[in-house]
Amino acid sequence: MKDLSPSDLKAILHSKRANLYYLEYCRVMQKDGRVLYLTEANSHQRKGENQYFNIPIANTTVLLLGNGTSITQAAVRMLAQAGVLIGFSGGGGTPLYMANDVEQPIEWFTPQSEYRPTEYLQGWMKFWFDDDKRFAAAKQFQQARIEFLHKVWGKDKDLKSEGFTMSDSGIETALTRFNERMATAVKNSDLLLTEAQLTKALYKFAANTTKTDGFTRQHQSTDLANDFLNHGNYLAYGLAATTLWVLGIPHGFAVMHGKTRRGALVFDIADLIKDAIVLPWAFLCAKENATEQEFRQQILQAFTDHKALDFMFEQVKMVALQEDLKNEEK
Repeated sequence: MKDLSPSDLKAILHSKRANLYYLEYCRVMQKDGRVLYLTEANSHQRKGENQYFNIPIANTTVLLLGNGTSITQAAVRMLAQAGVLIGFSGGGGTPLYMANDVEQPIEWFTPQSEYRPTEYLQGWMKFWFDDDKRFAAAKQFQQARIEFLHKVWGKDKDLKSEGFTMSDSGIETALTRFNERMATAVKNSDLLLTEAQLTKALYKFAANTTKTDGFTRQHQSTDLANDFLNHGNYLAYGLAATTLWVLGIPHGFAVMHGKTRRGALVFDIADLIKDAIVLPWAFLCAKENATEQEFRQQILQAFTDHKALDFMFEQVKMVALQEDLKNEEK
């Protein structure tokens, strides 16, 4: 069998990669040219028994390390060569802890490479310093977010069977109001208010659909639905951070969540998929009293089924290059 060089590990495009890992109570290491993790649960097995589990790094976007984890330098080197982002977090993937120097976003250890594309950053900078163009980009992302919501809720049979459908009168009213306010918005605060109102309506709809009594969104979670919303959102942040890193766009150049908030562009991009995928499954899994692992598996499968990472790449590239496209049309 032909040996693989580190450069061969990048053969799978990030937008096509399938795996996002959350690990806890284990040790991540390099062994025989592979990255593996050894779990505490298996540490008392008899000598000679297989205690290691392989991480297919060539097909992985993010490795999120929770409570009780450690990682070796050799493993980090291999993960960096494969372009895998590493994040350190608390239990259940939240919260993410500060882990980087001032040049990088606070959430992620990003692989260092001087060979990422420059065209997307250059395109981003062409509009980012112009308030009107940056505002237009924020609107474009919000519109894409609604389109993705229509697409996912319109085709996902499991969600439709549970009552998550765009034909609900309450959802139709909320979206109509959202579109009207988007059309008249003149500044970022207008968009943030409109977004908050839509999200509140979606929470209400999800709570009613799943018969979740007395739900209130609390980031310091107090119930299973809030736990799952937090967990799923952080998984979405991992995909967003990967998208921006691969395209070479620093995470601080936000278009909506604030120019002074480090890493805010990650939140902008994650918003593209959160309402469509994370929100309904958080409520449904809470209704079924699912375990954290069962919820995570469901969310990751939904990300894959609906090509969430592909969608993020498409939208970011479209916004980054729109100035070039306008020039070509002229």
